[in-house]
Amino acid sequence: MKRLLAGAAALATAFVLAACSGGGAASGGPNAGGGAVAAAGTGGGTPTTSSTTAAPTTTSATPTPSTTKPAPTSTSAKPKPKPKPKPAAPASDPGVPCAAAAAASGTAACVDISAHKAWILQGGKVVYGPVPMLPGRKGYATPTGTFHVLSKEKVHLSKEFDNAPMPNSVFFYPGDAFHTGSLSVYSHGCIHLSASASLKFFTTLHVGDVVQVVP
Repeated sequence: MKRLLAGAAALATAFVLAACSGGGAASGGPNAGGGAVAAAGTGGGTPTTSSTTAAPTTTSATPTPSTTKPAPTSTSAKPKPKPKPKPAAPASDPGVPCAAAAAASGTAACVDISAHKAWILQGGKVVYGPVPMLPGRKGYATPTGTFHVLSKEKVHLSKEFDNAPMPNSVFFYPGDAFHTGSLSVYSHGCIHLSASASLKFFTTLHVGDVVQVVP
């Protein structure tokens, strides 16, 4: 039994030596003992070197000038409506010496003491007159200037002169008024008018209207 085992071991050793020697000395040559290396391509020939270097990619963004300009915004303002022309003031009567009465927008009265005349105007235009009148006597002069109608009384009784009646009284100054009176006797400061003229002044003039008395 021992002999059989020794023989088998000798056989195995011989097989191993043959396998590791690459075919023994008979094969010879520069590649002896390197059969496994020759199979990998290192036993001869020029080694091939493959070196691939990737070229760097340069990406430089060049700003593109904008050639498209924004369309101009049109802001055309709407034309404003033209103001309506104001109606022209009526031309005052050149024969009326009262500028303030002529400039009044409403009803007004004008009295010319030296000419003994009186008018009624509407918007600067004569609507009545001239009519005759008599002012205050010496020492009781009728006040001159621009006034306004203070009050109206159909039949005023003068307490100063024994309750003398003063029909159609239109007061424009404290104690002085247009009223019916004599056109031959001067007053004590009031404006004497005929009955018809005093009625016209009474019905036409209103409280607040302009009354201008010129010397």
